Amino acid sequence: MQIKEVRAFPIDITPRPVTQPRTQPVMPGAFASPTWRYAELRAGGRERAAHAVWHRVACLVTAEDGTWGLGLSILSGPVVTIINESIGPNVIGMDCMATERVFDAMSRMTAAYGTGGLASYAISAIDTALWDLKGKLLQRPVYELLGGPQKDRIFCYGSNTILSYGLEASLEWFLELGFKAVKIFMDSGPWDGIAGLNRTEERVARAREIVGDDCELMLDCWMALDVDYAARLLERLAPYRLKWVEDLLLPEDQEGYVRLRQRNSSQSIATGEHWYTPYPFAKAAAQGTVDIFQPDVLWVGGITGAQRICHIAEAFGVSVITHGGMNFPYGQHLALATPAIPWGERSEGVAAPGVPLEEMTFLPGTAVIRDGYLVPSDAPGFGIEVTLDWLRERSLA
Repeated sequence: MQIKEVRAFPIDITPRPVTQPRTQPVMPGAFASPTWRYAELRAGGRERAAHAVWHRVACLVTAEDGTWGLGLSILSGPVVTIINESIGPNVIGMDCMATERVFDAMSRMTAAYGTGGLASYAISAIDTALWDLKGKLLQRPVYELLGGPQKDRIFCYGSNTILSYGLEASLEWFLELGFKAVKIFMDSGPWDGIAGLNRTEERVARAREIVGDDCELMLDCWMALDVDYAARLLERLAPYRLKWVEDLLLPEDQEGYVRLRQRNSSQSIATGEHWYTPYPFAKAAAQGTVDIFQPDVLWVGGITGAQRICHIAEAFGVSVITHGGMNFPYGQHLALATPAIPWGERSEGVAAPGVPLEEMTFLPGTAVIRDGYLVPSDAPGFGIEVTLDWLRERSLA
């Protein structure tokens, strides 16, 4: 069965909960960013404005018999164009079942202008659509095509990406939902000097107090630190027994992670959300600088790219916990089938205090976390229950 059509378009799949939060936002709230080095970019979150005008990307890959699969990514402005005008036309006529062949072809056809970054987002959208299509054609869930279930269920943690409800209200709601592991974000950095170190330590200490000793706690620095500040921060946070500290440095600064590891060898470090293609993960594995890889299935090259990263990680004894992997069925199916993935992350706000997780899914048919665990749908493909009419309604084209 050959690929007949590849089509991408911008889409709004923002959840539309009907339950009102039980608490009101108490502050604007934003987590630290690498651009906060500059005061004018800290004011009002201006550094996120350019990203905000680009929406999610939906990609449909259709087979000769009319069966179609749905894939997703982000940054619609450039990525839709890359799919519709560059990659998509060149994979038409290729075998729908040949996911490795198509992935390799897409990687090679984008090599001239860089397979990482924007091209990687485009490849991810096509690849996830192709796996969805493949599962539908074979009438099997994707996790079976990836080798079958490796675990009975996926242990999940919640990421407190929305700071506006306050630390206490959000974390207490996460615990009420059944999460036994949570991640918080810092809202200060090197530009704040020692006051920033004090503030972050106070924030982590308060989080530990809220969740107690029987809940895992992690900290995300979102690329905002330098090596010296990161090393000093890790030393400060040792008493709070963090499971890991994440994204301390700019993603390109792999040598910085080498120097950081030399200064602190006790704290587990996680990163990879903004690494693209398997190559940077292979380098980090060989250098031994990272304990946990965090590729995003919808950014790193889809299921095929993420699966390759998982194989690299397993060979080097590194864990993989995909960025936002429980937000969508794509990461859910990969995690269920993959030994290297012990946990799953639910992010993008998770849910405001009082709002049930069932009301916060992005795609109909997405499995929901219950009491801190998740079991993916066993329907064909990724089990996504959307129609073409639903996609047209949400399309921004």
